[in-house]
Amino acid sequence: MLEKVDGIVMRTKDYGETHKLVTLFSKKQGKFTALARGAKKPKSRMAAVTQPFIYAQFFVYLNKGLSTIQQGEMIESYRFIREDIVKTAYAAYIMELTDKIMEDKSPDATVYDQLLKTLDWISNNEDSDIPVMMYEMKLFKKGGFAPTVHCCASCGSKEAPYAFSIAEGGLLCRRCMHQDQNGVHLPNSLSKLLYVFSEVGLERVGTISIKEENKKILRNTLDAYYDRYGGYFLKSRKFLNQLHLLK
Repeated sequence: MLEKVDGIVMRTKDYGETHKLVTLFSKKQGKFTALARGAKKPKSRMAAVTQPFIYAQFFVYLNKGLSTIQQGEMIESYRFIREDIVKTAYAAYIMELTDKIMEDKSPDATVYDQLLKTLDWISNNEDSDIPVMMYEMKLFKKGGFAPTVHCCASCGSKEAPYAFSIAEGGLLCRRCMHQDQNGVHLPNSLSKLLYVFSEVGLERVGTISIKEENKKILRNTLDAYYDRYGGYFLKSRKFLNQLHLLK
């Protein structure tokens, strides 16, 4: 059946001498892979719309097996992302994480919308650390391993201050901090931010201003948490971390 599909190109793979296998993420169909015939040819109309991060409208023959892209019309090229190595690294990371966590043909409108808004932010702003962390928290929830950030993971208390415990899977209140001597004590503002990251869409956030040292605390905390519970090795994350070291 020929369908009109608005989708984001997550990744591509060469298929034969002239074709590509293109993995798309769409609101209605979720993640799926389709064959783009002739997309490797420089003069092919398909070449431009089957690049990573492209947001386009595709006409696709959807099949139970391998679908086929007939044509595509670009909606947003995200040119600024491809022209900047740091923006490219951020976009590659959230795309790879989405690819790992989302199951094939399991649509999720919230994740789709937040992915588009995060790409827009990366494209149009210089600092994308916080929006990327917000998106990560949404994906952690989708993957079923999100930390408990609305209350104490042990007793359910909603009284700050908290520490963040990797071992206990989230926040620990003052009475429960003894359960993890390695817990990271968080300022009240950061424990509240983790909840915001988990529950609030990027479209509801205006200017985001956080001290560099607090940003590093959040980044290191989420990285350590993912290492414990995420389960997927991400090449793009390693590259992004290397760029941060260079900075």
